[in-house]
Amino acid sequence: MSFLKVLTLVALLFHVSLAHISPEDYLTPHNAARAEVNVEPLVWDDKVAAYASDYAKQRAGDCALVHSTGSYGENIAMSFGDLAVKDAVNMWVSEMSNYDHESNSCRGGQCLHYTQVVWASTARLGCASVSCAAGGTFVVCSYDPPGNYAGQLPY
Repeated sequence: MSFLKVLTLVALLFHVSLAHISPEDYLTPHNAARAEVNVEPLVWDDKVAAYASDYAKQRAGDCALVHSTGSYGENIAMSFGDLAVKDAVNMWVSEMSNYDHESNSCRGGQCLHYTQVVWASTARLGCASVSCAAGGTFVVCSYDPPGNYAGQLPY
C-alpha cells in the first residue's frame, strides 16, 4: 500500500473517530450531575456549540488551558492522550467532593468547574473537542447563561 493511501486511510479513520461525538455525549453526564442536586437539565444550543467549536479550533495548535474571554461560562480540559468527552465532564463533576454548599466555598481543592456544571440558571450547553497538534485532546464546554457569580449559590 502506498504512503498516500495509508495517509488517506489514517485521515479517514481520524475523521470518523471524531464524528461519533454527539451532543448527547456532552449532555448526559452534565444532566446526570444536575439531577443529583435537583437542577433542571441543560439543552443543546447550536449557537453556543459553534462558539465552543471555534474556540477549540483556536486552541488545537497548542491546547493550552487558557479560557476564552467570551460571554459564556466555560469549562476546559486537556490531556496528553485521548480524552473521552464523558471523562472530561466527569473530571469537572468529580470536584463535587470539594464543594461545601453550606459555606458556598471550595474545600480541599478546585470546585468551580463543578459549580458551573450544576449552576441552576444555566440552561443551554455547547461543547467541542479537538485533537491537539502535538497529540492529546482539548475539550471545551460553554454555558449560557454563565454561572459562578461570587456570593451566589449554584443551586
